[in-house]
Amino acid sequence: MAQEFVNSKIRPGKVVVFIKPTCPYCRQAQELLVQFPFRQGALEFVDITATRDPDKIQDYLQQLTGARTVPRVFIGEECIGGCSDLINMHQRRELLTRLKQIGALQ
Repeated sequence: MAQEFVNSKIRPGKVVVFIKPTCPYCRQAQELLVQFPFRQGALEFVDITATRDPDKIQDYLQQLTGARTVPRVFIGEECIGGCSDLINMHQRRELLTRLKQIGALQ
């Protein structure tokens, strides 16, 4: 169930962030990403607390990415890590480049 759910969200050309709404790092990642002009449907925040079993989703994310913490940020089919990884990528001016490479922006 968790594996199918997570895998159904991750797609080429799309940015997916698995979050918990009470997490300050999740909110920080969201605030950064919403500043970019994403094309419709190319940015999705997935609230894992709204699912039946967030722990199983986090367990699968750990198998998939090496960490079970949120946010887990996927650019296309690659997990780039969490909030600090996203911020570092942005500060190195790599985030905009990656978003353009996968065709996620308008």
